[in-house]
Amino acid sequence: MASPEIDALTQALARLPGLGPRSARRAVLHLLKKREAALAPLLRALEAVTERLANCSVCGNVDTSDPCSVCTDIRRDARLLCVVEEVADLWALDRSRLFPGRFHVLGGRLSALEGIRPEDLAIDMLVGRVAAGGIDEVVLAMNATLEGQTTAHYIADRLERFPVRLTQLAHGLPVGGELDYLDEGTLAQALRARRPVS
Repeated sequence: MASPEIDALTQALARLPGLGPRSARRAVLHLLKKREAALAPLLRALEAVTERLANCSVCGNVDTSDPCSVCTDIRRDARLLCVVEEVADLWALDRSRLFPGRFHVLGGRLSALEGIRPEDLAIDMLVGRVAAGGIDEVVLAMNATLEGQTTAHYIADRLERFPVRLTQLAHGLPVGGELDYLDEGTLAQALRARRPVS
């Protein structure tokens, strides 16, 4: 039996994505066993983030400063803007180091079933950024779901009056993927996006 404090820590960790009760117990046991090497640094990091956590007023990223480190990075090309659904998508694309521009986080995607309307997302803020000028290309990096594509089409309609190039991520066959293991939607998109052999 664990003390109420240790039990509370276990329950808090179990609520995190990817951790269930058993994984949370193992994590807590590791933290307790490695108190100085693991628990103390984790506590300091959590306290620092809690004190300084902010949502970026420019792009919607989560950081410890506002504007965030992505928006204030002078090495990034301010003429390129990549629109993503969630902060996790921004972090995934940024981690790849393949996109040299800046980002805009919508905070979700349009969904009639979930009652998420355009005014529930940061679409007006996006339109304002584009209207302010200085952006040459907007990359719509929505997920390849029905809701994601609906959101992309809605944004494209809202931005068509501006002199910006609208692009979206390619969808289709993954590198190393085998046709036999792909779903019909992926195969259909790959066939629609086919290109000449060079």
